[in-house]
Amino acid sequence: MKTFLSLLLDESIKTKAFMFKNWIMAKRNLFTLFEILFWPSISFLSVGLLAEFVNLQPRMRAFILVGVVSMSTVQVCQLDVAYALLYDVWSKALKHGFIAPVGTRHLLMGSLFVGILRGGLVFITLMAASYIIFDFNFTSPGILAIGLFVLGLFLSASMIGILVSILVLTIGNRAEVAAWSLVSLMLLICGIYYPVSILPYWIVVFAKLLPITYFLEYYRGFYGFEPTFSHVLLKGYTAVIAYLFLEVYLMKVALKRAKRKGILLKLSE
Repeated sequence: MKTFLSLLLDESIKTKAFMFKNWIMAKRNLFTLFEILFWPSISFLSVGLLAEFVNLQPRMRAFILVGVVSMSTVQVCQLDVAYALLYDVWSKALKHGFIAPVGTRHLLMGSLFVGILRGGLVFITLMAASYIIFDFNFTSPGILAIGLFVLGLFLSASMIGILVSILVLTIGNRAEVAAWSLVSLMLLICGIYYPVSILPYWIVVFAKLLPITYFLEYYRGFYGFEPTFSHVLLKGYTAVIAYLFLEVYLMKVALKRAKRKGILLKLSE
């Protein structure tokens, strides 16, 4: 009979294995440097300089910079969660990862930890650049507000990354494009560069379903923007936690189906 400590150690070792795998793959891949340094910086500078050119008021500049920093953070973090499967798909070794006595929770948690490290690096870098280049203080809402905001972004990124993994297990490597397009589509709806109130009503309905919408409104509220929705923090966390539980279940179902249908073998040939 295993004790609680031995079970905890076993879970920790299996999770660390996937953390190490993602870290090694990221370290050996030159393009990961572009993901955490080049592309976020290009996006940040292009939008920030445009805001300077059109001479936006400090309040409106805050709105834009909060959006672009959030977008880059979510994009980088969700890629690591999606890479947990995509690396194996690209190397034709997907079946080998599931031969070992591990669960989807180890795969997802291990990849999420690496995603938080990389996404956190992007967030801190762009937060510092906001102050140095555009004289925008990202930390004025306080440590607690920043923590709640960033945690919401990471959980939302995890939600998107798991959804990509479910699509890969369901329809194969054709779904890999979702790793880059899905997050952009979601961020377009949730109001990265504009309030969702200006969107058509039927799009606002979809925006209400996305947790990032509420987290953005929560943080922008500290810069003088009245939230479109009420109880934004509560709704954001309730939605993202509910989605994560549902997605973990759906991923287990998708994995069983992939084994039964032979998709796992097709993705490993």
